[in-house]
Amino acid sequence: MANINQFKYKLIKNFFSKEELIILQKYCLNKLDENWITDDQSPFSPSWYKDALMNAMLELKLSRMEEETGLKLFKTYAFWRYYLFGSILENHKDRPSCEISVTACIHQTETWPIHMEHDWIEMEEGDAVIYLGCELEHGRKPFEGDGCAQVFMHYVDQNGKYSHFRDDNKPIKNNGD
Repeated sequence: MANINQFKYKLIKNFFSKEELIILQKYCLNKLDENWITDDQSPFSPSWYKDALMNAMLELKLSRMEEETGLKLFKTYAFWRYYLFGSILENHKDRPSCEISVTACIHQTETWPIHMEHDWIEMEEGDAVIYLGCELEHGRKPFEGDGCAQVFMHYVDQNGKYSHFRDDNKPIKNNGD
């Protein structure tokens, strides 16, 4: 089996089961009423770093990620964001804690492709793209729908140069800090 270093990214259909997706969708919509942060990559989009439910999914999906990537992985962190009309995701490469990344669509009112280098990939709710976050530039054009919940789960290769980023160490900031 090829590992992710050979294919760089791939679309995974039905990354979340129907049951997982129902729970995640209800959770994300309820969470919009709570405190959230924003960041420079997507200003004005509510986001949650190291959210408890998303961290649980990070752990639950570890074996699937190892299977899909062909690597033994350490989990680093999960992060999710709710994009609103006009939201953007600036083109970027990720920090070392995001060596092996997955972006998964939880909810969307309109399909919103992500690009990996020069390829545009469309996901349906429940689908994910696994990719080399530190290597591949990725981003999105302005969102034209009403809402899109995406979770980002990050891992590092246990035998790779970023293995010391296991479990991440970035401090958590609250909205308004």
